[in-house]
Amino acid sequence: MADEIGVLIVDDSALMRNLIGKMVESTPGLVVAEKAMNGLFALRKIPRVNPDIIVLDLEMPEMNGIEFLKERKKLGIEIPVVILSALARRGAELTMEALALGANDFIQKPSDIGGEDLYTVKDLLTNMLLAYGSKYRRSAGKKPISIDASQYEFKKPAFPDVAPLHSQDAFLHHVRSTLGIASPAVPAKPPERTRKPGKTEIIAIGVSTGGPDALRFLCARLDPDLAVPIVVVQHMPPGFTNEFAKSLDRVCPLEVKEAAEGDIIKPGRILIAQGDKHLELERKALSVIAHLSDAPLVSGHRPSVDVLFASVAKIYSNQVLGIIMTGMGRDGAEQLGTIYQEGGITLGQDEASSVVYGMPRVAYELGHVMEQVPLEHMAQRICAIVKGQG
Repeated sequence: MADEIGVLIVDDSALMRNLIGKMVESTPGLVVAEKAMNGLFALRKIPRVNPDIIVLDLEMPEMNGIEFLKERKKLGIEIPVVILSALARRGAELTMEALALGANDFIQKPSDIGGEDLYTVKDLLTNMLLAYGSKYRRSAGKKPISIDASQYEFKKPAFPDVAPLHSQDAFLHHVRSTLGIASPAVPAKPPERTRKPGKTEIIAIGVSTGGPDALRFLCARLDPDLAVPIVVVQHMPPGFTNEFAKSLDRVCPLEVKEAAEGDIIKPGRILIAQGDKHLELERKALSVIAHLSDAPLVSGHRPSVDVLFASVAKIYSNQVLGIIMTGMGRDGAEQLGTIYQEGGITLGQDEASSVVYGMPRVAYELGHVMEQVPLEHMAQRICAIVKGQG
């Protein structure tokens, strides 16, 4: 296990422990460090097995996931946690409480153990484990894991977050990028701009894996007098974005809500795209409003960052501040270039602070990012640009 990411699986269901265990063991670079049937057993096992990441159920006897996260915080345990969340509304509420207590991300439990849903869950979960686990290993000074191309049998796009990968080399490059061991990003020549930047009238943000943490950190640090609207696509399943918006509203000095059809785009409010709905903007006679769409997936997603960026650029032209943040794949990278071409300002989260330097990396390599910014400085940079301070 010394050269692999050790995963501690915590769930009261033996079936789920075995299922997640098989997903982990079948993924090169991951290994099951240990399994536990509740939070209490997990706390006892952590000092002995020293895992790199924890997969945590929330509803368990003796010590549930919420209680475990509270104890983890008291004990100063920094091992990242990915939540296994139930589908019901109560599951969404508990998941957001878990994120507020320091969990890093979440994934829905498979709804059909024997169906196609299982393969989607496996791809998403193992990607998260690779991303968060490898980042933790680097921060803890552990030996980085190695990748052997012969370990992978290329059959189909293993990661739904990305456009189809048509070769073994493309697949391997994606895995290496997820683990932070790809070659350095090199920007292309930026596209031609049709006009100079104007006064910022709207901020559009796209984010995926690592986003719940990143957005919570960012929103809590925005100036309360930031007088422009903000629209956000965070890749998240339906049923969770409303609770996610509520959780951000509790820490942000600005109003945060899940976007609804016809919502007015107004200063001082942040709209979060609904899960499974594209978010576009429409200009009406008296205002700009939000429009939700069931149109086909774009860049592998609904909501899609590309859809939002294209819509915002069309309406606001050179008055847009477009920001692409941590996430797997390339959603948003292409249309961030449209914002740039229209004369808007574009920022990308830097590699060091990204959980997965995927979306911002592609945008940077395309020449669509004017400036790379660490997460810890992002709120300050946003406020400075909006207030015309550079």
